[in-house]
Amino acid sequence: MFSRLVPALVLSLPLAATADAPPQQFADLGDVHLESGAVIKDCKLGYRTIGTLNAARSNAVVFLPWHTGTSAEAVELLGPKGLLNTAGHYVIVIDAIGNGVACSPSNSATQHGTAFPVFTVRDMVESEFRLLNDKLGIKHVHAIVGYSMGGTQTFQWLVSHPGYMDVAVPIAGTPRQTSYDLLFWRTEEAAMLVDPEYANGEYKQNPRLPLYHQIFAMHFDTPTYRSAKTKPAEVEKFIAKTVEPDPDAADANDSRWQIRAFLTQDIGDDAAGKVKARVHIINPRQDLIVNPEPALAFARKVRATTTVLEGDCGHSAVVCATDQIRAAVDRALK
Repeated sequence: MFSRLVPALVLSLPLAATADAPPQQFADLGDVHLESGAVIKDCKLGYRTIGTLNAARSNAVVFLPWHTGTSAEAVELLGPKGLLNTAGHYVIVIDAIGNGVACSPSNSATQHGTAFPVFTVRDMVESEFRLLNDKLGIKHVHAIVGYSMGGTQTFQWLVSHPGYMDVAVPIAGTPRQTSYDLLFWRTEEAAMLVDPEYANGEYKQNPRLPLYHQIFAMHFDTPTYRSAKTKPAEVEKFIAKTVEPDPDAADANDSRWQIRAFLTQDIGDDAAGKVKARVHIINPRQDLIVNPEPALAFARKVRATTTVLEGDCGHSAVVCATDQIRAAVDRALK
């Protein structure tokens, strides 16, 4: 769902992007055993790298994209005027399970569509650890930074592999779902399931899912922001633009399977005692997609520093508060 917003986001950011994006790479993990006992067969994770690993191997920074976000989309939001200034770092941007580039319902040859196993955020993090540690030979990283679902994975990294990073910076992520978060994601899933084009996940062509995208658009910004940006007479045009067919939209089952991972996410009541890294938590105060309260409560437990984005943009603070986010990330990484 977020992928249809990325072109607008990229145009909104005055990035000094390089002419050529770093090449797409893949790591073959073979069979990935999930905490449920199920197995993803022939799983590959995608990734892209920016910069060079220094001689001390101390400048690696992992960036984890949002729900169904890809490394190709994410690198467009990085750079000297983006979310993360990559200068001096060896940045590894990972395509997570279920994003349509890594092993996913949409691209699995043997477990296609609804036959793909249900996975959790913890499973996503374990596969990322295998990519970094086993396949790339990186035994420790300076930092893990993630936005939205990537931020939620960053919280899980703090618990699953607490000594693996020096610094963790979750942006608009959460350590656990609130009842409002669950209501939002279950409503999104329900909008899929009632759509005849979705056909219970057995569709032949990626469904348009207009209600699904309209619900997301309604929550991506705050009421104040949307009212200021869209006049009442322009609402129909805004809705039409929001739900128009998008050939580049994320596959519906990929979206749903990552939503299912979101729905079960909770790093546990004993998580704070496991944290070893320095933590800087960034959350928009008025986020209607990822409730900021669990993240800010966790910050108090682990004595993390925080940046609370007070504007009216909500989850779309990735655009409205890019400079503030980058400055906070830069301080945390130093």
